[in-house]
Amino acid sequence: MSNFLAFEINVSSRLEFDSVALPFADRPHLGLALKRRGKRVTANHILQSAWTRNLAAIQNNTDRLTETDLDAVLEDAYVPGFKLKNPGLLNWFTETDTWWFENVLRNLEKFDSPYVFSIAASLAMDVGDYVLSFDDSNRELRQPLSAVYRRLWKNLPSPINNSQNNSCQNKTANEFLAESFVDLLYLQVPSGRVIFDPKMRWREEWIRGGTDFWPAIDAAQSGKLGSGMQTRSQMLRSIEETLSIASNIKHWAIEHFEGGLVTTQDVIEIVNKLRTVDKIYTKDFSELTGIKASIITA
Repeated sequence: MSNFLAFEINVSSRLEFDSVALPFADRPHLGLALKRRGKRVTANHILQSAWTRNLAAIQNNTDRLTETDLDAVLEDAYVPGFKLKNPGLLNWFTETDTWWFENVLRNLEKFDSPYVFSIAASLAMDVGDYVLSFDDSNRELRQPLSAVYRRLWKNLPSPINNSQNNSCQNKTANEFLAESFVDLLYLQVPSGRVIFDPKMRWREEWIRGGTDFWPAIDAAQSGKLGSGMQTRSQMLRSIEETLSIASNIKHWAIEHFEGGLVTTQDVIEIVNKLRTVDKIYTKDFSELTGIKASIITA
């Protein structure tokens, strides 16, 4: 991830813009990096869990999670109740761990500030990723979840205040772009195959408190960029549709990774149909990940 981010930052630093739209911001890292540079950042993702993480890092300029807040989040975290409200978490965690995540969510829902909530929830998601990084061969090395949460809290960086009205949305990409008034579109083209990886799925099921919402998400973006595509032609049409919606945005930066339904050359040809391609930046990450990345500017 750090290598991809370095590539993204390097290319974006060559572009002239004051504001940027990120329609598929499944992680806040790029938005936060651009925020540090003083850019006005608008970030979006259809998943509430991704939106929550963006809210904590990108839209939040000043709020922090205090030690008092921390104690409130972890109060009675390990105490089991009568019945699990979200038994779907058992697909990811043991019953003891599931009670911890249910209790933490119950506690942080008491916060009035959406930013404090988002910071606290983001830390809990990091704890979940920590848990899922272990298997039977190394599980004895795992630390108690509350101890991990406290350690992550101690390492939290200070919020970045760039004196801009940064904003985060929880919509489909096309809806978001139709309402975006910025200088730069930074579009990370989805692969078209795997839509939500396991980390994204457990986070969403935790923060929504169940699993019955997936059909509504699938329906909301059916046939649109970001949904599961079966054919190359479907993927090409969805990319062109999204870029057409963003035609009012002066500058584009389109990031594409080889290995999906369409090639980088396919994306270049779509961009050229709508406006003239300016430059194409490429980076070979094959030794690390087997992936070649390109960013097309127009």
